Amino acid sequence: MKWKTPKKSTIQNIAFITFIALLLFSPLGTFVKVHLTRLISSSPNTITATEQKKLSTYQWQLVDATGKRVSLEDYKGKIIIINFWATWCPPCIAEMPSMQKLYADYQLKIVFLFVTTDSFERANAFLVKENLNLPVYQSVSNPPLEMESSTIPATYLIDKHSNVVMEKIGAADWNSDALRENLDELLKK
Repeated sequence: MKWKTPKKSTIQNIAFITFIALLLFSPLGTFVKVHLTRLISSSPNTITATEQKKLSTYQWQLVDATGKRVSLEDYKGKIIIINFWATWCPPCIAEMPSMQKLYADYQLKIVFLFVTTDSFERANAFLVKENLNLPVYQSVSNPPLEMESSTIPATYLIDKHSNVVMEKIGAADWNSDALRENLDELLKK
């Protein structure tokens, strides 16, 4: 039996399928998705006052890597940024450097809660690898209904009066001038 040379279209189809498989299932694909997401991410928008929701409860329990429990109640009356993320999520990975820059400048003025379902071991290894020092928590109880999302990253900005003034599902540029101006305004109120 003689070997037949594949048609050009067959070779192109195999190359295309291989390329798609690399993008979907390999570290190369994660790298590409992270960098593309960073390129297209924009600053999150503030929710108009008439569309803002008030938190229905502050009875949400979290735990940090040391086992210390905190309650959202501990931060009532403060400005809070809550970010739901995971180490395997390319959009989450994409926005973390901008979160780090924001956290570095506002950590003494605003409460930051980075909530993951990953193990602390995995989350901390990711933080070390990416040179991040963000406060990571796991949820012990259900978050307020106003912050339930089936998609990550999901980030919420709560003002001093319990209003959800920003809700961003998906990656964003958290270190933008526009966001910083919004935060500075909230801090003045």
